[in-house]
Amino acid sequence: MQTAPHVNFKGNCREAFNFYAETFGGRIVFAMTYGEAPGSENAPAEVRRQIIHARVDFGGQYLLGCDAPADRYQAPQGFAVMAALEKPADAERVFKALAESGTISMPFQETFWAHGFGMCTDRFGTPWMVNCAKPPEALEAVRGRSSASAGRA
Repeated sequence: MQTAPHVNFKGNCREAFNFYAETFGGRIVFAMTYGEAPGSENAPAEVRRQIIHARVDFGGQYLLGCDAPADRYQAPQGFAVMAALEKPADAERVFKALAESGTISMPFQETFWAHGFGMCTDRFGTPWMVNCAKPPEALEAVRGRSSASAGRA
């Protein structure tokens, strides 16, 4: 099984997906407007150029999205799209790109589990967590120190 996030946009899905493809080095493999979809004759003129379905490929991982009808759009809440990168410099670059003209809820910084981690909401309204994980053995060492100090309490 594979899962993939599906994100709704408020009329700017095409712009967002172009940005994500560029930022992550991905490729838009599908994008269809409401005007190109079956039944498009019933679509209001103001939405015919908006995206009914899009898919960007990040080398086997996908992000899906669409422009939600105005009366059904809700700002995302209660989740974040996780971007896991192997190199700290790449993770920091991606975080800066996502945070530009957006809002930062946790600055990109080293944590006990990551060489770098940060949280932001991009200019399109999508919440992101960017992570560059430390190796499992580093986490086990943290757990060992934590357990030892808890035993002394």
